Amino acid sequence: MKQVIVTADDFGLSPEVNEAVRLAHEGGVLTCASLMVAAPAAGEAVVLARSRPGLKVGLHLTLVDGRPVLPANEVPDLVDASGRFRPGLVGPGARIFMSPRARRQAIAECRAQVEAFTKTGLELDHLNGHNHFHIHPTILDAVLQIAARTRIPAVRVPHQPLATLSRQTRTPSAVLMAAVMAPWIARTRCRLRRAGIAVNDCLFGLFETGAMVESAWLRLIPLLPDGLTEIYCHPATSTVGVLRESMPEYRHAEELAALRSPRVRAALAKAGARLTSFSSDVVAAA
Repeated sequence: MKQVIVTADDFGLSPEVNEAVRLAHEGGVLTCASLMVAAPAAGEAVVLARSRPGLKVGLHLTLVDGRPVLPANEVPDLVDASGRFRPGLVGPGARIFMSPRARRQAIAECRAQVEAFTKTGLELDHLNGHNHFHIHPTILDAVLQIAARTRIPAVRVPHQPLATLSRQTRTPSAVLMAAVMAPWIARTRCRLRRAGIAVNDCLFGLFETGAMVESAWLRLIPLLPDGLTEIYCHPATSTVGVLRESMPEYRHAEELAALRSPRVRAALAKAGARLTSFSSDVVAAA
């Protein structure tokens, strides 16, 4: 059986993202959204999600490219002078791994974000990380520690087979990224399953980040394997404000159009794909 979860990341980042989530769920194939609890439009996103019980919402754990839930003076090693998380992945990742103080701050911030999500009253469908930072060994440890006390039913595993690369996406950087991530992905999957946390078998959108447009969907859908595949994207009604600052090259509006495309819906039906979420009964029983 081919089961497909369709997730919009960065829910709450801006009103344009929130509106795209509404439109894609209302008239498209979107089944889930991942909430950034400290983002500027998070409150609006929570109100929207409460009005749409069929939309499953998870936590988009954010430790880079955003603001913390905790006051900046409680996570000084994670933020810059403006109170935002320090830029990049390598520097923050190394700091959290090497520094006991930064590690404690990162774990505390992870707990604060889970608590902030719990306070929304929304049912937690899943957890994933902004820029897939949740596979960082320290952050994964924190997620597993939190899961032992707070129900985290599912966590994304960012594994996309190299066979799904197109001529355009098969770049040296994409192949290198896949090679670097491979051992951490395998470790993540093993530890999550050992803890009884559900995971996806496959992920589409990793090599197409910012460009999950209709043509990408139509190319990838025939490659869907049996099992549970998550397809993630970054829709928005337009690239303005914070989106223009942080993701100027992302094709947000085209990604929204793809989610609402009759051709995409027809291709999924032809492939025998069943749209679902992590918390559905079928996935839970798989």
